[in-house]
Parts: sequence; C-alpha cells; structure tokens
Amino acid sequence: MSLLAKWQTRHWQPLTAGQYEEAYQQWGGSFITHPEVIGVVSSLLDTPLEFSGRYQDDQLIAAIPVWENYVAGSKQALKKLGKRGLVDTGNAEIILPIAENAQLELPYKAELISNLHESQLTNLKDKDKQLCLAKGFQLGGYSKKFKYNHRRELRLFQEAGGELHPISELSADQICEFYLTLFELRWGFAAKGASLMGELLSRLQKYLVGSVLYFDKRPVAIQLVYQAESEKWLSVEYINGGVDPSVKEFSPGSVLSFLNVQEAQEMADKQNKQMRYSFGLADNEYKDRWCNRVSVYST
Repeated sequence: MSLLAKWQTRHWQPLTAGQYEEAYQQWGGSFITHPEVIGVVSSLLDTPLEFSGRYQDDQLIAAIPVWENYVAGSKQALKKLGKRGLVDTGNAEIILPIAENAQLELPYKAELISNLHESQLTNLKDKDKQLCLAKGFQLGGYSKKFKYNHRRELRLFQEAGGELHPISELSADQICEFYLTLFELRWGFAAKGASLMGELLSRLQKYLVGSVLYFDKRPVAIQLVYQAESEKWLSVEYINGGVDPSVKEFSPGSVLSFLNVQEAQEMADKQNKQMRYSFGLADNEYKDRWCNRVSVYST
C-alpha cells in the first residue's frame, strides 16, 4: 500500500472475517459483499482478501472487504488488478455494512456504490451511472397491463407444452452446461467467465434462485440470478441469461424474467423486506420496461 493510501486509511483497523460477517448480519450488504460470496470470488481469482473497520468512540461503525486499496468485488478493482472477465458477477450493486446513522469518508476505491449510502459516505462522486432495479409487484410497480401480458405469455408457453422447474432441482454441473450452451446459442459467443463458471456455480449454488424453462423436455431458457439476504432487504443480482432462439415465438426470456422477479417479490413480501432486484447497468432500453433507474456512485 502506498504512503498516500496508508494516510487515508489511518482511522481504519484490520478486522477478522468473523467480525466482518457480524457487521454484515447487523447492518446488511449486497450479494457481492456477502462474506461467503466475496470469499469465494477472491479465492477463484487468487486475490488476497482483507477486511477493514472504521471505529468511532471504540464502536465499530463500518466494515469493508478489501482488495489492496479497492473495495473487494467492485468492477473497478477487477479491472485495475487484471482480473476482469475471469468470473462473472455482473455489474453488482455495492452495499456495505455501515451503521445506519454513520457518516464517514470511504478511503477505498469502488464503482457502483448503492444510493443507500448517499447520506453515509461523504466522498461519493456522481459519474452519471445508473443501475436498473426491478419495479416489482407492490403498489407503484408493474401495471395491470404489464402483468396481464406476461401472464398471458406464460400461459401460451405452457399450453404449447412448455414447462418450468426450479433451478434448485439442477446440479451445479447441469446449470453450468445449460447456461453456457444457451448463452452461446442466444449471443453467438462464449459467456464471460466460462472457464471458471463450473467452479463458481458449485461454490455459490445455494445463492442461485429462479426457474428454468423447458420445451420438448429440453432446457430453452435459463438465467443466473443470485440472491443474498440482509436484515432489511433482499439483494438480487440478475447476471445474464441464455435462450434457445428456436422457441423465440414464446418469448421465453421475457417469461423467465417475469417468473424470477415474481418469485423474489414473494420472498421479500413474506419476510417483510425490501427487494433490490438488479438488472445491472442502465445500458439497454428494454430494462426500462422492467426497472426503475437509480443512481450509483464512485469513490
């Protein structure tokens, strides 16, 4: 660490993995900052993971997973450390374990920091980047027409012989095979992080949620959707998906998105938590039908 970085972090102290996990459970976080998730990603990338804490009056008020002088898991860190594209965790929203009423400067670099931290982190920079968070099924969410149209798509798919099964029924190897095959069928090139995908899915399988669509007993649509729970919200990251173009007449990608968002909403409602279901960066107009745009920040 440079002298400048050491000076900037002078009020921060090393934490153990156990202390970080306690902070996450107390104050929450997102999928990418979940203790087990960032541990797995760091291991696969062969990148040393450390934890740093900010104290005030001898009380911990913030805990950060760290790669060198970056927030671990951030896209900026992956790029600067030469690890970009090796694993695919999407353009994940960064929510950090920070005490609700804390105000502090974050001395570690990161992008896509959640707007939940607007009043907590004093050195956030607005670089006009936005994430797309699903509107959901609560009041003010999807319109009656939107829900009717997508339920109709689902009904037509099922009437034609289509089936849907929980992704939890599949092994990690099956998920990997189906995803890589359907992704390449849809896009014409290999999925990001393909070489480490099997290992990533095997170690993070319990965080995968959603359904897989079948037609004529073969998988035709799959999405990688990860979910991590916090005290007040569910952090859901829709990474990417694959679709067999031969059944495009049934809009399987749209059907699957509807099913997966609906499942997450039902779980959030059951647990009385906010749903933060991210479709990633606001980089495609189709996402505006599904999502509201929210600002994210850098340091």
